[in-house]
Amino acid sequence: MEHTHQYSWIIPFIPLPVPMLIGMGLLLFPTATKNIRRMWAFPSVLLLSIVMIFSVELSIHQINNSSIYQYVWSWTINNDLSLEFGYLIDSLTSIMSILITTVGILVLIYSDNYMSHDEGYLRFFAYMSFFNTSMLGLVTSSNLIQIYIFWELVGMCSYLLIGFWFTRPIAANACQKAFVTNRVGDFCLLLGILGLYWITGSLEFRDLFEIFNNLISNNEANLLLVTLCAFLLFGGSVAKSAQFPLHVWLPDAMEGPTPISALIHAATMVAAGIFLVARLLPLFIVIPSIMNGIAFIGIITVVLGATLALAQKDIKRSLAYSTMSQLGYMMLALGMGSYRAALFHLITHAYSKALLFLGSGSIIHSMEAIVGYSPDKSQNMVLMGGLTKHVPITKTAFLVGTLSLCGIPPFACFWSKDEILNDSWLYSPIFAIIACSTAGLTAFYMFRIYLLVFEGYLNINFQNYNGKKNSSFHSISLWGKEKEAKKKMHLLSLLTMNNNGRASFFRKKTHSHRIDRNLKNITWPFIDITYFETNNTTYPHESENTMLFSMLVLILFTLFIGVIGISFNQEGLDLDILSKLLIPSIDLLHPNSNNSGNWYEFVTNATFSVSIAFFGIFLASFFYRPVYSSLQNFNLLNLFSKNVSKKIVADKIRNVIYDWSYNRGYIDVFYRISFINNVRRLAKLNSFFDRRVIDGIPNGVGITSFFLGEVIKYVGGGRISSYILLYFFYALIFLLIYYFNFFY
Repeated sequence: MEHTHQYSWIIPFIPLPVPMLIGMGLLLFPTATKNIRRMWAFPSVLLLSIVMIFSVELSIHQINNSSIYQYVWSWTINNDLSLEFGYLIDSLTSIMSILITTVGILVLIYSDNYMSHDEGYLRFFAYMSFFNTSMLGLVTSSNLIQIYIFWELVGMCSYLLIGFWFTRPIAANACQKAFVTNRVGDFCLLLGILGLYWITGSLEFRDLFEIFNNLISNNEANLLLVTLCAFLLFGGSVAKSAQFPLHVWLPDAMEGPTPISALIHAATMVAAGIFLVARLLPLFIVIPSIMNGIAFIGIITVVLGATLALAQKDIKRSLAYSTMSQLGYMMLALGMGSYRAALFHLITHAYSKALLFLGSGSIIHSMEAIVGYSPDKSQNMVLMGGLTKHVPITKTAFLVGTLSLCGIPPFACFWSKDEILNDSWLYSPIFAIIACSTAGLTAFYMFRIYLLVFEGYLNINFQNYNGKKNSSFHSISLWGKEKEAKKKMHLLSLLTMNNNGRASFFRKKTHSHRIDRNLKNITWPFIDITYFETNNTTYPHESENTMLFSMLVLILFTLFIGVIGISFNQEGLDLDILSKLLIPSIDLLHPNSNNSGNWYEFVTNATFSVSIAFFGIFLASFFYRPVYSSLQNFNLLNLFSKNVSKKIVADKIRNVIYDWSYNRGYIDVFYRISFINNVRRLAKLNSFFDRRVIDGIPNGVGITSFFLGEVIKYVGGGRISSYILLYFFYALIFLLIYYFNFFY
């Protein structure tokens, strides 16, 4: 095992050959690389699987020995500056590595089919592999400078993947918004790192925590400066994990491909912020004001995310606000000192949310068979409904993820969320009431999504979109032929024609290739043979086997991953694997981090939280049962009374709730008015000052000199008599001025 630890430094670099080889292949052998593009999914999955095996072995060692392994190399040595780089293997690293690799592998397998018809397939897998590399480097870093480097690489990858379809203006704007918002947090993080180094003289975690705690306990540090530096460090996590008030980028990040949304929301981008707070918790915990601030930001984010998700129409945006709310629960737990509960919820939420996003991708995939590639239609829950009989496996997967996120036993999130709610009662009854109420809201909006998508009747007319003849493609996957491929089909190109006679991808539209109306002449950068089948009418259909495989595995995780955190030690039964893994980290933190109890106490606490969840499910079932599945004809609060005046009040309340959700809590509007518009005004003022004053002075001098020269050249005629006459004329003027000044 020591041998394994010794070579753990290679973990972040194992997935790196894939993006490097893809880049070199596209540069040196573009045609050949594109012709075998589907082969690149295999090395991506294989290399990440090797990292997963490494991570599992390290976790087993952590459970058995509870040890921490660190190795560093000197990077820069100076009289006043010493920087090192290295790797740190502890319980937090092991947990995050397993989470990143397992979710990453399943998303890569899913993406092989989901992105098979996209011209950016190679670019997608290159970005994904580098994304996983950056996140693995982040969680194995042994110091703050190294974390900051990988922190920026994670942000860069998220920028590239959110704007993957950069030709769409809305996607380009979304990645720019994510980039700018995260720059605020990253700048705070950099300032915090520099301030902390100035105070302690070290950036290595072990030395940093020890020196910092000694300075605080001996009152040798300026408390205001220390608090400011700690707050700046936390500011980086606020942006990365989409906490209030830097959460505005997360809903727009849904413009990337759906597998990217699953990876960002489960194991990479937003998990990075939670990881950083967890890593720095021994530093934060000695400053009560920072811990209270973390808990306060967390509870605000919990409520804000849940209320903004109440009336969204876009299925992915609804899930994005759900992620924001659940991240708030994790941040609340960290602020309360519940280290174990926060990491437990990070694990359970990651698998549940990955399942939900991959399920939503399958739903969008089936809707595109009807409406074509149009996010406004294929992701709009108003147009869905009655998909149960068309996509039964996807429906089951989505239901499992929904029940888990609602906190229904025995699904994964029940165990972790219940632990956070119990700890909140010990920390603050007010926070506990808010957190429990929001748990009911979570159940409400999650079952709202489920009912709108799967129950009732399909709210669109197929013929209005596709006519009588339509095509569905079944690609030859790297993982094997699909069942549909066994039918009698004939070979055709990747492209087909839509209703309007314009060329389009099966999934993504393109305008960069010349295709005639009869598909006789195709200019295409690579050859990808697919099977083509003609049906009388296209209906929503189940996804291919590779996509379903990822969802089925995530169903198993969602069902059973909660077992690792069951905190009972009674009658010889000890299932609390998570606490064993987190020792000795738990011993450094708040006593709330180690929760164990008996069945009676557990059932008593769980009954209350489950009752709240069932109440939210009941309300969602009442308001959004199939007869009311169309939002266009639905008056939410008018069901309570037939009195006209009360209906008017109910309509106003409903409009306030819906407007709050549709307008994103008016926070984006506030930022646009307060910051964006003011920055533009300041930029225009600076531009005016630059053009009229800074440039105006030399330009004015030049123009004045030019006109004076033009005037003077007419004065100088070259005749001496003219010069003498002009001289006497000026002399006469001066004499007259002198005369009048002297005598009058």
